[in-house]
Amino acid sequence: MKLEPIKGRILIKPIKAKEKTSSGIYLPDTSEKKDNEGKVIAIAEDATEEIAIGDRIIYNELSGTKVKFEGENYILLNEDDLLVKYIELDKIPEKK
Repeated sequence: MKLEPIKGRILIKPIKAKEKTSSGIYLPDTSEKKDNEGKVIAIAEDATEEIAIGDRIIYNELSGTKVKFEGENYILLNEDDLLVKYIELDKIPEKK
């Protein structure tokens, strides 16, 4: 069995926020804000073409519906809840 979103929705797997900063400071649980980053797992046929399965995205903090399926946590979002998608670059683009 698998989950297949309908009506323009997108299924994402949340990515846990880092517990340690780049400078090596550990963050306590109380200081963490709500995670709002995830990986696209499935997309409804009538959803946006701007993202694809496997894309890493950032979405509105308080949006979506939490779904638990086969012991895994997912979030079901509307395409309007998507804010940014990460794009891999080989090098930093030069300013024109």
